[in-house]
Amino acid sequence: MFHCVKSVYFPNGGVSFPRFHGAFRTHRNSRNYSTLPSKADAVIIGGGSIGCSTLYHLTKLGLKNVVLLEANKITAGTTWHTAGLVWSLRPNDTDIQLLKITREMLGRLEEETGVNPGFNMNGGLFLASTKERLDEYKRLHTIGKAFGIYSEMLSPLETKRLYPLLDEKTLYGTMYSPTDGNVDPSGLCSALTRFATRNGATVVEECPVIGIRAENSIFDTKNVKGVNTAQGFIETPVVINSAGAWAPNICKMVGIDIPLIPMKHSYVIFDSIEEVKGMPNLRDHDEAIYFRIQGDTLSVGGYEMNPVIIDKVQEDFAFGLYELDWEIFGTHITGATKRMPRLASLGIKSTICGPESFTPDHKPLLGEDAVVNGFFHACGFNSAGMMFGGGCGDQIAKWVVNGQPDLDMFAYDIRRFSPKLCRNKEWAKERSHEAYAKNYSIVYKNDEPLAGRNQFLSPFHSRLVASGCMYQEKQGWERPGYFTQSDAPANVQVLPYDWYAQYEFESHPNNVYAERLEQEYTFEFPRTHDAIRRECHACRTACAVFDMSYFGKYFLIGPDAQKAAQYLFSNQLNRPVGSIVYTCFLNPKGGTETDLTVTVLDSTHSLPEDPDFNGLGYYLAVGGNNQTYTKGGILSVLKSKAFNVQLVDCSEDFGLLSIQGPKSRSVLRKLFPSTNFRDADDGFPFSTHQILHFNHVPIRALRVSFVGEMGWELHVPRAHCLSIYDAILSIGQEFGITNGGYRAIDSLSIEKGYRHWHADLRSDDTPLEAGLGFTCKLNDTEEFIGRAALEEQVKNGIRRRLTCFTLEGTQRPLWGLEAIWDERYPAKPIGYLRRADYGFTVGKSIGYGYVNAMNDGESGLPWVKTITQGKYWIEVMGVRIPAKAHLTSVFDSKSLRVRGIYD
Repeated sequence: MFHCVKSVYFPNGGVSFPRFHGAFRTHRNSRNYSTLPSKADAVIIGGGSIGCSTLYHLTKLGLKNVVLLEANKITAGTTWHTAGLVWSLRPNDTDIQLLKITREMLGRLEEETGVNPGFNMNGGLFLASTKERLDEYKRLHTIGKAFGIYSEMLSPLETKRLYPLLDEKTLYGTMYSPTDGNVDPSGLCSALTRFATRNGATVVEECPVIGIRAENSIFDTKNVKGVNTAQGFIETPVVINSAGAWAPNICKMVGIDIPLIPMKHSYVIFDSIEEVKGMPNLRDHDEAIYFRIQGDTLSVGGYEMNPVIIDKVQEDFAFGLYELDWEIFGTHITGATKRMPRLASLGIKSTICGPESFTPDHKPLLGEDAVVNGFFHACGFNSAGMMFGGGCGDQIAKWVVNGQPDLDMFAYDIRRFSPKLCRNKEWAKERSHEAYAKNYSIVYKNDEPLAGRNQFLSPFHSRLVASGCMYQEKQGWERPGYFTQSDAPANVQVLPYDWYAQYEFESHPNNVYAERLEQEYTFEFPRTHDAIRRECHACRTACAVFDMSYFGKYFLIGPDAQKAAQYLFSNQLNRPVGSIVYTCFLNPKGGTETDLTVTVLDSTHSLPEDPDFNGLGYYLAVGGNNQTYTKGGILSVLKSKAFNVQLVDCSEDFGLLSIQGPKSRSVLRKLFPSTNFRDADDGFPFSTHQILHFNHVPIRALRVSFVGEMGWELHVPRAHCLSIYDAILSIGQEFGITNGGYRAIDSLSIEKGYRHWHADLRSDDTPLEAGLGFTCKLNDTEEFIGRAALEEQVKNGIRRRLTCFTLEGTQRPLWGLEAIWDERYPAKPIGYLRRADYGFTVGKSIGYGYVNAMNDGESGLPWVKTITQGKYWIEVMGVRIPAKAHLTSVFDSKSLRVRGIYD
């Protein structure tokens, strides 16, 4: 029987934790200034863990005139009551690097400040009930080796010896991570602010912000000018919003919305139990709970299916708590006593139920806003602010001081979401609920959300649903994943969200989409393997049509369009009208912000739907997953350089069909009989563009391929999309045409060696490292973003190179994050796979990863040439499998097929 002590909420903001017996300490050491500085280089709003961490890191970078404003006291809001767990391993490489930065910061703070941050590195134990869960932990164990993070796989009996309180009969196995721990929020914030104020920063408590001054600027943007507070005005060009659950209120001050949803999150503190002293923290994903050890006390919290969603957190809810709802939380107690039966005889001395901030993809919201220049987001930490606060504070500080982070932060960047999604409160609520409820679910590469679907549909959506399309979701867009194969395709349409039958909703009685999705929940080849094989085979041997309408489509026009294009993009764009150029958009460090195709236009190469322009213009086709991010980056450069141009977004005005394969020319020859599609390939050469006519309707045709076959993209005015799709399918029957999805594109493109942005090509990878040096006009003299960094890299030689690996002698899937071993360097992995898929044409699993030079003096072309000479293994879930390295694509390495040459 449990004996509970109710927590108390004081509406006046009083502290509700005297009965917690030392579990928490308030922060009372920061200075409270009676007057504000009149100016600051940056102002941070919110004195929780991320605000204090950002202040610390800004001062470490040399920024002295920085002000942190806290409406109450430091740690108020959500930081003071956090469980404070710090883990080392997650199924994401950037996460792992951010966590490492946090742990390194915690390790040096006391020496830097004299203040103990309260970091207890007692280790962590991950509990698995099933083989699938243990396989996921083996993946974490493997990727940890690539980052020098030690972990150990344990049997149930070995786990019992380490942690005698656990019932080993409930376990399939565990993973032990000795560098995990927990941190005291008060001690951490004390240490961070102590360092910052000693180095010139200012901390002002009890100083609520009441407004932000922002002035209108070009390209429909605004510039931050200052902050109004209850104590006066501070002039500043930079505001960092780290207000946690109150961050949406701060955003409203500059007229923007963010997808942040507050929810009640809870844990309980059991009576003292001597045997837990020195034991590791526990993470039990199968029961959706965690155990935190602090001295002789044990806390249990978790992620339930029916959290309480809060419409708005009260402004004065600084150190308050809610009453714990035992009907909701009871499932966690059941799970905890299953793992640790001794808990059933203990009482509960404290309950903690407070507001936490959650987001649609369970990632923080970071970075400079796409519309309000100088307004930075640092919020939405999904109850993980303590462990991510150090790493994210480091990256935000570099964003402010250097103009960009030094890690790949796209998955955290606010610009991953379109403004339309940010304004959609119902979408944010649905997706955030699902992300919360599935927080501890196994991460499968091909899983898809059920919440917040069907936000943006292509013009072909109804036709493809009728053809059995199993859709994927990318930032609100529905894009084809694969097609079911039968004479009567199953109706796999995505249904409205049923909230997992919570909140009095009922489950859909026949949810075919969800049932099909469960076929992907495996680390073996999924049951969908053969369906994707058929699409790939059709594309390689006949013809396939892909709906790629979710791509971003932009026109760069105006008097300075040519000058702007040459500066923005790495490749040479002084090409004849009608040319298509594959290029990169880089950052000043030479990292790749995106890759894209740019088509050179003039008024004779335009459609009635195009914007009017004189002289040269440029048509940009950008991957749909990052179109808002890319648009924001381009606009930022155009604004900083004051180019006299327009960037016109026509993404939703055109559908995009890609027709690929040996028979694609035969299909288009009948579709456009007045166009010269000669077999000699000189009528419509590769990398060129023409305006074609279908039933007197002008259509933009681009001779490009992302699958390594002869093919064309048709950019069709939205009103005419269905008629041309129907005609293509009718004509194509003669030539064996089939619908294809992005799962087939992923397979076909990895065989051909084409890069996927944000997989094997990211903002922290240069084109030279990625084998894309041909996209950089380094032999010309014209300036472009990142040129100086690339020239320095040419001079010194690259020390990492993207390399293709194929598994040899076995049929086993790869998923990414597998470690790469080289016989010449047995002590540690030389890298890890960023991207992986199965190549059906070559009949092998293929992975791409960056191989690192392991010795001083290894760099540049001489070192790169030695890569294929090594003897390699890819470690898959702890097992090393022989692999072969390739520096060229494993399929059609001479690129004959894209030029229509089929021998």
